Amino acid sequence: MRGILEGIRVLALVHGYAGPYCAMLLGFLGAEVIKVESRRRIDLIRFDPFDPHPRGMDNLRFNSLNLNCRSITLNLAHPKSIPLFVKLIEKSDVLVENFRPGTMEKLGLKYEDLSRANPGLIMISISFQGQTGPESSYKGYAVNFGPAAGAAHLTGYPDAPPVLLRSGADLRAGAAGALAVLLALFYRLRTGRGQYIDLSCREANMLPVGDLLMRYSMNGREPLRMGNRDSVMSPHNCYRCRPAPGDPEGWVSIAVSNEEEWRALCRAMGKPELAEDERFCDPARRYKNQEELDRIIEEWTSNFTPQEATRILQEAGVAAFPSCSNKDLFEDPHIKERKVFREVFHPKLGRQFVLGPPWRFSRAPEIELRPAPLLGADNDYVFGGLLGLSHEEIEDLRREGVID
Repeated sequence: MRGILEGIRVLALVHGYAGPYCAMLLGFLGAEVIKVESRRRIDLIRFDPFDPHPRGMDNLRFNSLNLNCRSITLNLAHPKSIPLFVKLIEKSDVLVENFRPGTMEKLGLKYEDLSRANPGLIMISISFQGQTGPESSYKGYAVNFGPAAGAAHLTGYPDAPPVLLRSGADLRAGAAGALAVLLALFYRLRTGRGQYIDLSCREANMLPVGDLLMRYSMNGREPLRMGNRDSVMSPHNCYRCRPAPGDPEGWVSIAVSNEEEWRALCRAMGKPELAEDERFCDPARRYKNQEELDRIIEEWTSNFTPQEATRILQEAGVAAFPSCSNKDLFEDPHIKERKVFREVFHPKLGRQFVLGPPWRFSRAPEIELRPAPLLGADNDYVFGGLLGLSHEEIEDLRREGVID
């Protein structure tokens, strides 16, 4: 089924999380994504030691991060591969890569050279610290992005270490990359000119903490870890509940932003008098007495399952929702109604449920999701169909190790 980016072809020299996620989001919008791999340099997540049912180079994690793309095997270390890659560039709109800075130059694939073959080319390089600066050569994974961005320092409890954001930091950078590509495509539509995009995973993860950085720049005050609490709203926490049948534990998140919501919370808990209690009668006093306030709220929530507490509070106009497990999400009727989980059939993994795109367009068809490709599954289509090589030429390149 055709999508908004129908007719856009994306070459993806990507591995891990950030680059593949960027490319996959573009595939969700209808672009044709061609993942360029090599048996000499296989995507590190094609092998997952924690997958209970791996199938060699195919597993659940790789499938969930590489939907709606094709795969070819091209050994870019072989000199004969570069002319083939340049021919692909001539027939493409976007190149996504997330190698360490300097790798593309070593391969002879600098943007300046590629753009001569295709002046409309949009190329994005996703790296830890960006392509310039004294630390641009530093190696980094998602576990480093949060600490480097200042996000881990703010995440966790006051008496505990910083909390690492892990794969979420990678996906945030990938999503920022997809947005940048869309903006560059819009620019090209207006001007006819392609461009190069330098995206830093560190900087992408600094964006969500920007307000706190601004606060420090203005008053020199260093924010501290606050656990689940907020710097303004109170109450603002996750409260223990009575577990639902079959669940080991239960929690509900509750947040109050104004006096109307505060009074609604008090009425919902059957304690309307609490709204006038001198300890909690205004935001400043509630913030000062959070320990006691949290204790009172949890006394109430512990009588209900998370779902029961949520229903009571939402009906009263209070922001509340359970802390969902994977089981909760998969069985959630609202999630089912919106078709968040989609079914794909992988040739080795069989029937799988995957997460679809989070958007719904009123004037674009729903994109059919396809499973992640087997390694090199689209060699014949790309080298034969797009580049016009004969079967004999493709076999010669295979024997020489160019197509591997």
